[in-house]
Amino acid sequence: MKNIVVDKVASVAQHNELAPELRLSPDIPCEEGILIAVRVLNNKSRYNQLELTSGRMATVTMGDIVVGALGHRKALRGYSGHLPSELQPGDNLQILNIGGVIGICDSANPDVGPPFECEVLGTVLEFPFLGERIGVPARAGSSQLDINAPLKTNGVPVVALAGTCMDSGKTAAACAIVGRLRHLGFKVAACKATGVSLRRDILAMEDAGAMDTMIFSDLGIVTTTAENGPALTRSLLTGLGAKKPDVIVLELGDGLLGAYGVAAILEDEHIRKAMTAVVLCANDPVSAWGGAKILRDEFGIEPAVVTGPATDNDVGIQQIAERLSLPAINALSSGVELGDMVAAILREESA
Repeated sequence: MKNIVVDKVASVAQHNELAPELRLSPDIPCEEGILIAVRVLNNKSRYNQLELTSGRMATVTMGDIVVGALGHRKALRGYSGHLPSELQPGDNLQILNIGGVIGICDSANPDVGPPFECEVLGTVLEFPFLGERIGVPARAGSSQLDINAPLKTNGVPVVALAGTCMDSGKTAAACAIVGRLRHLGFKVAACKATGVSLRRDILAMEDAGAMDTMIFSDLGIVTTTAENGPALTRSLLTGLGAKKPDVIVLELGDGLLGAYGVAAILEDEHIRKAMTAVVLCANDPVSAWGGAKILRDEFGIEPAVVTGPATDNDVGIQQIAERLSLPAINALSSGVELGDMVAAILREESA
């Protein structure tokens, strides 16, 4: 073991309550969620920040010692990378996202430039046994996922947001819905079930008025997949449903055709039955058409409304109405109208 003082602890380590001075082990289990310390080897002018456990964004610079979690990522508009099969101090890895996921970068989107290169320093140790100096590898999450987790919402309605792609306006729409429902007297809980570890979306939902929030990384999952997505969703809905809010707003990160497990979630019959309404977020009218077709043909889901950049002006709204026979409401300019529509659906279901 050796001691080290860290500069930045990424939000993926939110639940570990790490001190600035940590003990490291040279033995590194190559498993998703294992916390490691790395030294940053380069500077970047783009995509150069890290979300801290406080929720603040901090600029990362060469020489910083950072704590993040081993994991993988498959992002269309960012970095894609995989988990290493073996590691030792001195090896090089890359930071794959703002939340502190660290792995081997396979591909980078030109918009974000090359990733941060990092020297591996060791595994972060925790000491769970009172009075004993026995360290164990620290892991992300406050608890570990039960892959056979049941679904029990206690009858709480669920409003789900599914998108055609990353950055299709899901979080903006979720916040608009949360904020309006809160103003209408609803007690709202919110969660994000798929994606790669980053807390800013649920923090935004809290700022909008969500009384309770959860995210998949609370359950020790750094990046979601088709294998764990349904169990994560059942766990999150069950956990929030136990608090008995009036409604749960569920964001499904990434897109319907992405690698983070959205399709597997929508294929789960019990989860589909728990959804009172599905809001489709789309980047443009063509993606709105494709997204609606996928929801209808593959999952038997009729979207309640379309939002996102596809609805940024009247042209898109009219095309969606004509081609899809669906209402289209922009979450940024008409958030109250979007929230009122969702509230009307909730009231109709409860009548």
